[in-house]
Amino acid sequence: MRCMSDDHTHVQEFFGARAADWDARFPDDGPVYAAAVAELGLREGDRVLDAGCGTGRALPPLRDAVGPSGVVLGADLTRAMLEAAVRAGGDRDGQLLLADVARLPLRSESLDAVFAAGLVAHLPNPSENLRELARVVRPDGTLALFHPIGRAALAARQGRRITPDDLRAEGNLRPLLSGSGWRLTSYVDEDSRFLALAVRLP
Repeated sequence: MRCMSDDHTHVQEFFGARAADWDARFPDDGPVYAAAVAELGLREGDRVLDAGCGTGRALPPLRDAVGPSGVVLGADLTRAMLEAAVRAGGDRDGQLLLADVARLPLRSESLDAVFAAGLVAHLPNPSENLRELARVVRPDGTLALFHPIGRAALAARQGRRITPDDLRAEGNLRPLLSGSGWRLTSYVDEDSRFLALAVRLP
């Protein structure tokens, strides 16, 4: 069994090696990111975290959604991804944190929402990690689990098949979220996007 530090090392090595050209590999994702952020229902002045922010592709639409009076945080485990985010100007849209989503340096119930693109598949302990995201969000706050392509399209791109234990399958994700302090409210899995929205339970 791998320990959490092994998982962290694997994630850092995987994304660190790809950080420099990550955005160039996926140049057309901007509009689908913006559309997903819009579905979070953020308001002027809200406080939002981009968990596993990578190169910061969600930071501009998150900033637009919460306005100048809002707070946008981007947290990632991989320093090279955050450096790429800075090169892309992401630090103008939000405060970047080198941080593990399993132990966020944030107060409980200090956020209105969390946006997490491509995160679930990389969580070493999904139930505990989603519970940590719930900890930092106020009751009735929201969570968006997003990917710019759907499960089947992603599996095809990677040359694999979807397996029954895929955490993002609705039948697996719903109980995982409910056991971690969230209630699934919307689920979309199309070739063009994956988006699961959840509300933080009281």
